[in-house]
Amino acid sequence: MTAVFALVIIQALLGAFDILFHHEATERLPWRPGAARELALHATRNVLYAVVFASLGWVAWQGALAWAFGAVIAVEIVITLWDFVEEDRTRPLPPGERVLHGILAINYGAFLAVFAPHLWAWAAAPTGFAWQDHGAFGWVMAAFAIGVLPFGLRDALASRRVRRLVARPAAPLAAGLPDGRKVLITGATGFVGARLVEALVAAGHHVTVLTRRADKARTLAQPVTVVTSLDDIPAAATFDAIVNLAGESIAAGRWSAGRRARILRSRVGTTMGLVALIGRLERKPAVLVSASAIGVYGNGGERKLDETAPPRPSFTHEVCAAWEAEAVRAAAFGVRVVALRIGLVLDRDGGALARLLLPFEFGLGGPMGRGGQWMSWIHRDDLVRAICHAIADAELDGPVNAVTTDPVRNAEFAEALGRALGRPAALRLPAAVIRAAFGQMGEELFLASQRVVPARLADRGFVCRYPRIDAALAEITGAPPERRRAGAHAATPRASRQ
Repeated sequence: MTAVFALVIIQALLGAFDILFHHEATERLPWRPGAARELALHATRNVLYAVVFASLGWVAWQGALAWAFGAVIAVEIVITLWDFVEEDRTRPLPPGERVLHGILAINYGAFLAVFAPHLWAWAAAPTGFAWQDHGAFGWVMAAFAIGVLPFGLRDALASRRVRRLVARPAAPLAAGLPDGRKVLITGATGFVGARLVEALVAAGHHVTVLTRRADKARTLAQPVTVVTSLDDIPAAATFDAIVNLAGESIAAGRWSAGRRARILRSRVGTTMGLVALIGRLERKPAVLVSASAIGVYGNGGERKLDETAPPRPSFTHEVCAAWEAEAVRAAAFGVRVVALRIGLVLDRDGGALARLLLPFEFGLGGPMGRGGQWMSWIHRDDLVRAICHAIADAELDGPVNAVTTDPVRNAEFAEALGRALGRPAALRLPAAVIRAAFGQMGEELFLASQRVVPARLADRGFVCRYPRIDAALAEITGAPPERRRAGAHAATPRASRQ
């Protein structure tokens, strides 16, 4: 059986990579509308895998039961083939996933060839279950069975949930803009940029995107004009607005000296290039909306932070201050400059929430540190609306906080996400662990307190459609109606948290 176990271990490890990297991290199938059938197939297959793993490790299905075990394997093969067809029908598979599927198919064929004599021997024995001791291999198989079963059960639940996920119309997000605007967007293939492009295109505006990888732009709503360098834009080009969202992720790893330099360079360098473009354009755009972040304030503790609040020293303040200072240089060309100080952006397709959904789904979520730190957030669709509002409102300039009027403490956020998912959220992540794992990044992004209020947006009449955390998370996660009602009743009145 050693060869059988070797092939099964290879199959299990490759399958785990396929699940975690492709299905969870890359494609995010449990949160994709239209993936209900594929998730149901995955759920069934994972449960069958759990049966196969546990049986190979500990139990021989003898006599007539051997044919039942063979039937389990046959059903698994049929489901896998059906899954291949479903994947090709519903989504474009990246080359790496196709190659991995080919390797899995070849390895599974080798397993069947090696296991067939053992199955035949089981069939020749008296009917019944016979316990077997395969030593360490048995415990490895048990671990695989225990590991795959929760994903099978989760995918079964997710198959029902994705039917409740409603694709929100994009065009209304740009409703405040005059018709036929010409907009240049950097960072258009990112989490926020892609939704902004979708909204502008759906509303009939003309969108040009700057991206270093033209192939990624093919995933955006169409039609768009793609440029890979600002130098490719002629001086005679006309844009009514430029939206600058480009920048390397600030939360992708510890802040080494080299990473700090890349983070700063990616933001300031792109903004510098846009200012240079504006300088040589024959007709200047009316407005530059340049992203910044509420990290500009540093750790604000319990203070309410409007746009006039003084900052506290931090790396995020250093980055945002340099970013904004470079954008302001465009004002010398008569361009209105809006520096959007963006809070935690929430939606199921990406950002910080996308990384939290998996652990919270398995009941492994909870507050960070003591959970008392303030979190200022905004639904992604409200952020897109805020960007369009900044383009349209000729009286709005300078720093603008892009957050809701209802910041929450970290513990409240964890409880609200747990309610939306129907899971406990009591597994606290100690501050010491966060500091040890992430260093200063963990201190500033996860433990710092920023109680930011959108004073200038509110003054200009902008109102978020998702102002409260329970309602926003319930909508994002596709919570069933009864859970949405329970979350609404559980929500703490804002006045009691002041």
